[in-house]
Order: sequence, then structure tokens, then C-alpha cells
Amino acid sequence: MPPMSLSTPIARWWAGLDGAFDRIAIGISGLCLIHCIATTVLLTLASTAGGLLNPHIHEVGLMLAIGFGVFALGRGILHHGYMAPAVVGAFGLGIMSGALTLPHGGFETLWTLIGVSLVALGHDLNHRASH
Repeated sequence: MPPMSLSTPIARWWAGLDGAFDRIAIGISGLCLIHCIATTVLLTLASTAGGLLNPHIHEVGLMLAIGFGVFALGRGILHHGYMAPAVVGAFGLGIMSGALTLPHGGFETLWTLIGVSLVALGHDLNHRASH
């Protein structure tokens, strides 16, 4: 699929919005990494970490990641025509989803970090392909 022409104001606005969503999604992935590491450290130091252990945080975070992924990575396919960024990001989202089925801590944290890293990589590839 050929890249979308940036000759119209709407096309330029969409192109700028696409990059913004990728940057926001990369930032959210970074916050997720910090959350996972902080929770693991807090669990090591204390028997309870309060609200950080609430399973709803993980479910809401995954919903946000899926929403940003569908929009930004899907928009990237329409803009630059490359499927690889979306495939990498979708694989990461799948790993994150699978990690939610594991007991909290240990392997759940490891698989979540791997998934989040792949989602961030997918958004970075998408952002690079758009420019």
C-alpha cells in the first residue's frame, strides 16, 4: 500500500496524530515497566503494597494498551503500509494478556515486562516508519 499523501491539511493532521499516539503509547509502556518493577520491589520489602496490587490496575492498563495499540499501530499500517510494527506490538499485547492469567509476581512480572517491551518496540518501529 503506498504511503498516504501529506499534501492535504487533514493528511498532515492525521500523520501528526499518529506519531503522537505512538509517543504516548511508548510513555505508557514505560510507566507499566516502572509499575511492574516497583511492585516487585515493594513485594520483596513488604507483605502488602496496597493499591499497586489491585488486579484492576492491570486490567485497565491492558485495556489502555490494547486501545492505543489498535489505534496507533492500525493507523500506522494505513499511513506507511508496513505490517511489522503492528505484528510486533500485537505479539507483545498477547504476551501481556497471557501474563494476566499467571499468579501475581515472579513469572507474571517477567512475562509482563517482555510483553510491554515488545509493545513499546512495535510503537517505536511504527513511529520510525511514519517518518
